[in-house]
Amino acid sequence: MGFLVYISDYIMPLLFFYVIGFGLLMKIPVYDEFVKGAKKGLSTVVSILPTLVGLMMGVGILRASGALDAFGNLLRPAAEFFHFPVELVPLSVVKMFSSSAATGLLLDIYQKYGTDSFIGRIASISMSCTETIFYTMSVYFIAAKVSKTRWTLPGALIATVSGLAASVVLAAW
Repeated sequence: MGFLVYISDYIMPLLFFYVIGFGLLMKIPVYDEFVKGAKKGLSTVVSILPTLVGLMMGVGILRASGALDAFGNLLRPAAEFFHFPVELVPLSVVKMFSSSAATGLLLDIYQKYGTDSFIGRIASISMSCTETIFYTMSVYFIAAKVSKTRWTLPGALIATVSGLAASVVLAAW
């Protein structure tokens, strides 16, 4: 384990020098390509900014209004049937929209139940094995100008439910 910690300190600098060295070896103007990429990245950020602001505001409003807790109580019978802690329903819903808002809820769960509690372990695992579905779809599909999502949303929802189920099983294990 100590070896991995040691290596992890040097991965990013090694990768950085590898990319620069490879670019120079291939006679590519590395700095010019970096500047072009940064300009494209900035234009992408500007184009998706309204979507990001809308998502953040919507999650903030839902959280402050208590609608997430009401939604959790609405789903209580289904959550109890699947042995999923009702306290984690708001976290699971918010995670589909915003990872940063979900992190705020995660910290609240840690303060209330503890990081090593069963609920804390499920929350930790579920945060790492689920995706911000609606954020990712809105940002990347807008940036790529995709208008027909086809099976993306159903597939992502199935993957999220699978990740939540896996988090319960792994936390109990």
